[in-house]
Amino acid sequence: MSLRSLLLTFCFLTALSLFAHEFWLEPQQYIFSRGQEINIRFKAGERFEGENWTGSKEKINNLQFYYADVSDNLNDGLNNAPGDSLQFSLFEEGTAMVTFNSTNSFIELDAQKFNDYLQEDGLTKAIDYRKEQNEIDSTGREYYQRSVKTIVQVGTKKTEVYKKQTSLPLDIIPLSHPYTIGNNQLMKVKFLFNGEPLANKKIKTWHKLLNQVTDSTFMSDEKGEISFPVETSGEWIVSCVHMIHIPNDAKAQWQSYWGSVTWGYTGRVVQSDKSR
Repeated sequence: MSLRSLLLTFCFLTALSLFAHEFWLEPQQYIFSRGQEINIRFKAGERFEGENWTGSKEKINNLQFYYADVSDNLNDGLNNAPGDSLQFSLFEEGTAMVTFNSTNSFIELDAQKFNDYLQEDGLTKAIDYRKEQNEIDSTGREYYQRSVKTIVQVGTKKTEVYKKQTSLPLDIIPLSHPYTIGNNQLMKVKFLFNGEPLANKKIKTWHKLLNQVTDSTFMSDEKGEISFPVETSGEWIVSCVHMIHIPNDAKAQWQSYWGSVTWGYTGRVVQSDKSR
């Protein structure tokens, strides 16, 4: 089965530009009927509140679609116009996943703002390095890139694509199926950087239900995993940041990777004509 037989269309729409703390993929809903249009927006902000990211082909390192044992790179189908929305329809039922990795961007922050950012996201190794090197009062210069994914459900057939390890540098992998897990059961999530577990990493979760957002923080264990009870209603974001020092670069001292995964329980399956 080829991906081109599964997808109707995909395109990017225009949007606004913004650098923001969190970045996630947000479908208009998460549970779809076969053939129903799926519109995934690229959002930057906090607590499920954000603006549309300005994307263009040159800012995309990899945009990948996964369904069952099929995956395809969508980069070549994009034009150079700025935009923030991916649209497609899936003819077959099953669990599907879209992943996005951006190219590097650059940001420069004064010392206090940079230190506050490191503290907020639990980047203690970077804080310790700056103290040891007497750089705690120095401007922070950083390359950053996004490694994000969303998992949606089309029809009633459940497939295992949700736990597939991807090419994302920072890969956040649910180890329980988001659409078969029971209400208030424990969801286990694994965090990998270049294929290796991220231990002792600060993790954030966000749950939106009826316009109320609840956030929690966790620390990953030695396996790079966390567990938390999942309410099977509303929407979820799980996110983290990983930062490494880069020596001998003329522009920046740091490289960060911002990762997230989204899933949710909005939308409903409508019976469709299987003979299409």
